[in-house]
Amino acid sequence: MIPIEVIARIAHEANRIYCTTLADFSQQSWEACSNWQRISAIKGVQFHLEHLRSGQAPDPAASHNAWLEEKLIAGWKYGPVKDAEKKEHPCFMPYEELPIEQQQKDFLFAAIVKAFYDCQNRGGHHAV
Repeated sequence: MIPIEVIARIAHEANRIYCTTLADFSQQSWEACSNWQRISAIKGVQFHLEHLRSGQAPDPAASHNAWLEEKLIAGWKYGPVKDAEKKEHPCFMPYEELPIEQQQKDFLFAAIVKAFYDCQNRGGHHAV
């Protein structure tokens, strides 16, 4: 069984590397990122796994909206640059308003979680 934290780390790193292809170097490695970022990634994995276990594959918009709700509750708002101290984030907007490049991060995250889920659940074993 692969721990949720490992899946979250892989999804986080994949998104970080994807961001570098967009010349966005604001994402830190899993080892260097803040605890709130790790918790956010773990919650994202949990969100996807809950849906997959119930027989549903959540669409990327639902994933983003869950993230957005979590950030709203924590006091975040829109800001042109991600700033944890001010609790501002440039992706703090409805999924449909995100640039396609940002929407792709949600597709990538979902695909990674689903790949782990599918791999570990072949033959009816529910290991994740």
